[in-house]
Amino acid sequence: MTEPLFRTDAYLREATATVIGHTAEGGVICDRSLFYATGGGQPGDSGMLMWDGGHLAIATSVKAEGGAIALVPAEPAPMPPVGSTVMQRLDWDRRHRHMRVHTALHLLSVVIPLPVTGGQIGAERGRLDFDMPDPPEDVQMLEDRLNALIGLDLPVTDSWITDAELAANPGLVKTMSVHPPMGQGRVRLVRIGAGPTQVDLQPCGGTHVARTAEIGRVEIGKIEKKGRQNRRVSITLLD
Repeated sequence: MTEPLFRTDAYLREATATVIGHTAEGGVICDRSLFYATGGGQPGDSGMLMWDGGHLAIATSVKAEGGAIALVPAEPAPMPPVGSTVMQRLDWDRRHRHMRVHTALHLLSVVIPLPVTGGQIGAERGRLDFDMPDPPEDVQMLEDRLNALIGLDLPVTDSWITDAELAANPGLVKTMSVHPPMGQGRVRLVRIGAGPTQVDLQPCGGTHVARTAEIGRVEIGKIEKKGRQNRRVSITLLD
C-alpha cells in the first residue's frame, strides 16, 4: 500500500520514497507518493523521479492493486531498482492548476444546487454535468456569483467521518455518477468556509487549494445539452 502524501499536504512538491515494486505495465510503485492517482475526474500527477544513477519522467499516476499508486513513465526507460531511494519531484504548476479548477468546481456546485451527473478536471478548465432539464436563464449571474464566492477567500479544509456516518447522511453526496471511496472505514470530507461562512461540505479524495482566492477569476463557457436532462457547465481559469 502506498502512503498518499498529497492527502495530508497538497502543497508538498518534493519528497523521498523507497521503490517497493514495478507493475507488469511498467509502472513504479513507491512506499509513499506525492503523485495523485487518476480518479474522481482529476488527472494523475506528472513529474520526475531521480535516484543515484538515473532519472525518469513520470507522465501520470494511476491506482494499482492493494491500495498502491503506480507512477507511469512518459516513455520506455530504465526504472529505479526495487529497494532504491528516489526523490519525487512534482510538476507543481500543473498540479496547482488542477487544485484551483477542482475547488472552483466545488463552488460551481454551490451556485448551481442541482445533482451532479459527471465531471472532469483539467489544467486550464473543468466541467460539471448537472441533472438540469432547463438551461439557466442568466449565465452571467451564475458567473458573477461564482467569482464572488472565490473572492471571499474562504478557507478550504478537510476532516474525516466513518463510512456509517456518511451512509446516515446521504445528502452530503452531490455526485450521482462518482461515489466517494468507501470500504476503508472512513471518508474524507472537504469543507469550504467555516462556521457561519461555510458554503460547501462534500466527500472528496482530490487535491484543493487552501483558500478560495487562490483560484483566481474564472469564466463560465457555453452550457451544452447532454442527453434529455443533462447539461454540461464548463469553467475556465482566466490566469
